[in-house]
Amino acid sequence: MKPLNEEEKRILIGKGTEPPFSGKYYRHQAPGRYLCRQCGAPLYQSAAKFDSACGWPSFDAEIPGAVKRVPDPDGVRTEIVCARCGGHLGHVFEGEELTSKNTRHCVNSLSLVFQPAPKGPSQTGETAIFAGGCFWGVEHLMKNFPGILHIEPGYIGGHVEQPTYEQVCTHTTGHAEAVRIVFDPARVSYETLLKGFMEIHDPTQTDGQGPDLGPQYRSEIFYTTPAQRETALRVIDLLKKKGYPVVTRVTPASAFWPAEDYHHRYYDRAGTQPYCHRRVKRFDE
Repeated sequence: MKPLNEEEKRILIGKGTEPPFSGKYYRHQAPGRYLCRQCGAPLYQSAAKFDSACGWPSFDAEIPGAVKRVPDPDGVRTEIVCARCGGHLGHVFEGEELTSKNTRHCVNSLSLVFQPAPKGPSQTGETAIFAGGCFWGVEHLMKNFPGILHIEPGYIGGHVEQPTYEQVCTHTTGHAEAVRIVFDPARVSYETLLKGFMEIHDPTQTDGQGPDLGPQYRSEIFYTTPAQRETALRVIDLLKKKGYPVVTRVTPASAFWPAEDYHHRYYDRAGTQPYCHRRVKRFDE
């Protein structure tokens, strides 16, 4: 690991705390693992990370044996340090019932370094981005299509960087709730996914989906290649010839901001089904 800068020394050695909502890993979401900034020891897997809204990266489990708990000098909290080098990470809290593990490791971003998961052939693919109402339902009904390598909800099409859900809900940022899908084109075509998307939401409803109303719930296809644009226009034209007054927009993809952790796989965790999305057959094949 490269030498610590002064702010990192203040945290890891001086047991300081970075300001809430300031760390680069607070809303970070990517497959991989988080290492100790001081010695490089693996500490947390990305699957253990969740959004606790506390302002610091939160994990509900450490890599076994990687984190040591010690009494905090304040006599109340429990400090967590790297088991290898003793570098200060943050504090651990239990009994908050934020996840099924009932544990929250509250960690400073400056104590961590992210190591992305290695990309093999199965993790490369083409990207599709669809917006069609609440992203909970779109993600839930699209995630099991064959050939999908990764799917995540987020925000796109607006003018504010790193928007929060609360900001998007004010209808002032211009964003749509969307899902970003990485798929293997050797196993499933973009057209197949697009037609599935046009069947799991109502492409004839303007700025809404069922009872969810507002511009963030608009129907929109954000294409990432010229070929995707051509396919989208052709599929929309096909539906219009069938008599559907499609209002779906076709727009070049812009910055996509992943949603907060608690939006991911929402219906899987809740054990319920979407209330504003269902599959309706609209194509012959």
